[in-house]
Amino acid sequence: MLFLTKDDMIQTFSMKEALEADKEALMIFSKGETNAPLRTNVDIREENGVSSYMPAYIGGDKPSLGVKIVSTYLHNIERGLPSVTGTMIVLDPKSGIVTALLDGTYLTQLRTGAVQGVATELLARKDAKIGALIGTGGQAEKQLEAMLTARPLTEVRIFDISQKRAECFVEDMQGKFEARLIPTKTSRECVEGADIITSATPSNEPTFESDWVKDGAHINGIGSFTPSMFEIPKELIKRADRVIFDTTEGVLNAAGDFITPLKEEYIPKNKYSGELGQILLGEVQGRTSDKEITIFKSVGTAVLDLVVASQIVQKAREKGLGTEIPD
Repeated sequence: MLFLTKDDMIQTFSMKEALEADKEALMIFSKGETNAPLRTNVDIREENGVSSYMPAYIGGDKPSLGVKIVSTYLHNIERGLPSVTGTMIVLDPKSGIVTALLDGTYLTQLRTGAVQGVATELLARKDAKIGALIGTGGQAEKQLEAMLTARPLTEVRIFDISQKRAECFVEDMQGKFEARLIPTKTSRECVEGADIITSATPSNEPTFESDWVKDGAHINGIGSFTPSMFEIPKELIKRADRVIFDTTEGVLNAAGDFITPLKEEYIPKNKYSGELGQILLGEVQGRTSDKEITIFKSVGTAVLDLVVASQIVQKAREKGLGTEIPD
């Protein structure tokens, strides 16, 4: 069994490679070639935590099997720990034997950043120059990297409910990217005039207002994954020209900010345009003009984890990276 740490994975797989792997996973999912039950969430109320279990199987010429265990503990930030942690288990689909263990925390950051990068690549204006990132938790670095991989932004504004965290994040990231990074004091300052807006928080209320978003902007909703979580304002969903999901079933079973407007009959169900994989397959239209507002919402699917993890394991073995644990 191969064990891969975060450092092993960084040496093995780039963000560009992760974008391509996510594209493959999204198309496989939208073609219905997977068996990927919705995640099972176990609430740990005493700790304000959620432990989630995400299995998936992919058949065909390259069968693969795996499960990711991921925990979201919001109080971990105060403890100096990541708010999202996880482990990815890869199994031999023929025997069911575990063949690899991967750092699921980094895998989640990588594939989630990459899926946002795919959405940004497909839906944002080609001439986008200004980005906005809301939230500086464990997802933030890869969300920033993915935005900058998809578009050569000159400026990215950063907002967090803790001004100190926003400033520290910018200080840590500034030397890693060419774009100018600017910590902002308010969400409005972060969002107004931005071409690409990415919100990656566990918020229970919208992290910005629709009126602050300019025509032609692209918005990525990355954080909410339970019916009680809200990041994207319903007024913006109603205003948007195109609303795309990673998986329709997943979003409409998990993301409160997209479930509630339907339940309230604030918007019709046909407001939701389809899946990112369907755009890649040519089945659904993406952006059609520079004036359109586009929204992408992701809650994640184990298919993304499985495809990315399988490719990482293969490349790591080719490079001789990782630690083999004897049976």
